[in-house]
Amino acid sequence: MKKKIAILGSTGSIGKNTINILKKDKKNIKIVLLTSNKNIKEILKQQKIFKVQNLIITDKSKFKIIKDISKKRNFKVYNNYECLKKIFKNKIDYVMAAITGISGLEPTLKIIKYSKIIAIANKESIVCAWNLVSKELRKNNTEFIPVDSEHFSIWEILKGFKINNVEKIYITASGGPLLNLPIKKIKKISKKETLKHPNWSMGKKISIDSCTMMNKVFEVIEAQRIFNLPSNKIEILVHPKSYLHSIVKFKNGTVKLLIHEADMKIPIFNTIYGNTEKSINTKKINFKKLNNLNLQKPNLNKFPFLRLQKQIPSKISLF
Repeated sequence: MKKKIAILGSTGSIGKNTINILKKDKKNIKIVLLTSNKNIKEILKQQKIFKVQNLIITDKSKFKIIKDISKKRNFKVYNNYECLKKIFKNKIDYVMAAITGISGLEPTLKIIKYSKIIAIANKESIVCAWNLVSKELRKNNTEFIPVDSEHFSIWEILKGFKINNVEKIYITASGGPLLNLPIKKIKKISKKETLKHPNWSMGKKISIDSCTMMNKVFEVIEAQRIFNLPSNKIEILVHPKSYLHSIVKFKNGTVKLLIHEADMKIPIFNTIYGNTEKSINTKKINFKKLNNLNLQKPNLNKFPFLRLQKQIPSKISLF
């Protein structure tokens, strides 16, 4: 039986990476839903490859264009997420929630009850409304897997362990394009330079958040929410090579860390296939990087957003 999958935000960076992984397993995969805001050119390519029967296009002008095309290609297209109850008669196997920004929250909340597993790459859903998300997960008995490389790594490390056994969690940050730039030159940096991440290929918003390390503040909040830990048990370390993604120190004295290449296909692949015989082509272990992790504490004068970590409340205000 084919694995039934839906991708929210299929034309973004995470969505396209997910599509590229699934292309290699088309005979075992049935994509039942793809969504986008405006990028109809890309979503039509994806629809054709997988013969997807349901699309959601939220931009009204683009929806009108694609509606005419849908009649010729014989697929259904909708303009909002109220249609989910029409599309899903039974729970599907997997959802990738990859819509960027707070606009991804509503679709994520709405689709949880229709899937056995939901992989969430939308930071805002977790940062702003984790209690609402977790409530839906429990209510519908849906398994959640984080997609961010840091949180996926922590999730992998903690398998088989109770959170009460954790003494400290370390999340790594590359430092981005500003790491080796003198503070006096930062004011003159161009938009193009801020978007040029040395290790990762990402969308514009996450690239800017990464450049300023604001994304690390979000990631501390995410880790606090997901793993039910106080923020003072979570620390940020600069690791320029983006090879080590997280470290977990346990109360029994052991320390575990997870390493993989700076490639989002690795966590995405694992959220889809987990501990199965499926394999993904990756590079050999880079012992040069491993022998020179170069971990360091971040410069708060260069990355002042990180001071916000001390202001993160222990309790969620949204109920």
